[in-house]
Amino acid sequence: MVNHLSNKSLFITSLLLNSVFCTFLVPVSSTLQRFHHHTNNNGSLRFLVIGDWGRKGWYNQSQVAVQMGIIADRLNIDFVVSTGDNFYNDGLTGVQDPAFDESFKYVYAAPSLQKQWYTVLGNHDYRGDVEAQLDPMLRKRDSRWRCLRSFIVNTDIAELFFVDTTPFVEMYFDDPKDHKYDWRGILPREVYLANLLKDLRSALSESKAKWKIVVGHHGIRTTGHHCDTPELVTHLLPVLEEHHVDFYMNGHDHCLEHVSCQNSKIRFLTSGAGSKAWLEANKPQDEKCGVKFFHHGQGFMSMKLTKNNARFVFYDVFGKPLHRWRTSLKKLHTSM
Repeated sequence: MVNHLSNKSLFITSLLLNSVFCTFLVPVSSTLQRFHHHTNNNGSLRFLVIGDWGRKGWYNQSQVAVQMGIIADRLNIDFVVSTGDNFYNDGLTGVQDPAFDESFKYVYAAPSLQKQWYTVLGNHDYRGDVEAQLDPMLRKRDSRWRCLRSFIVNTDIAELFFVDTTPFVEMYFDDPKDHKYDWRGILPREVYLANLLKDLRSALSESKAKWKIVVGHHGIRTTGHHCDTPELVTHLLPVLEEHHVDFYMNGHDHCLEHVSCQNSKIRFLTSGAGSKAWLEANKPQDEKCGVKFFHHGQGFMSMKLTKNNARFVFYDVFGKPLHRWRTSLKKLHTSM
């Protein structure tokens, strides 16, 4: 559901525009860090997508992890994508926090899941020591862990652009209630967001990948508990549309969902059902968008890409396929 922008939102918009044109007043942003990941010998790319999971195995996190291991073995995945809210309820307390082992290392222990995990931060992660999740020390505890605020994973047939969406959301700054957020590295916020959007726009415009995938924590189009994120609809979505992004993947809503909208080739995919989930009625949505699939319970998603075709599957906590969808690159790019 897209809400009208508040006066404060318009003010932020003005700040973003001003910071773009007044870069001589602020530090110049650096380009997004890139990682290259080789595809399978047959040229395909296969990975799992999971979000909102870190609860020390509780709320069916361990059961989901077991099924992820089975599917990962069957697909011979290349890596795992985490859509954020990696450690509940309030992130990590530091690099030595045992929750890292209890919620990640020991839970996702299947041999087939001993692949690289590419991870973004969620709003719950920002409530703890956010720098801990970004610290290279965690890679010494488990070499799979790769977490940055925003970055790019380049493969032979696709590029995945990981975007730090939490700083976009005004509520966390203006009405945090009893929560405390770790904004180190973010302030001044308007400068951080302007630089992030500039870097993302530049990277997308330069991309020659057959498939462009953007990953963030918060939803852009969703009928889940949190609804659309107005700040992302205003600031991020136009960038994705302009540069012909194929998929936007997110967590935040503790569900599995597939949304498509008129006059857009972007597929909006929510995979935030890694542990605690709840049953509720779908929220209103933008009238130009339609829900192709929605599941309230725990689960995860798989994605397989070849040079010309894409296929994703949503699985429940028992590993049962709930929703399958496939398309060709040509069909997706001519559906606008």
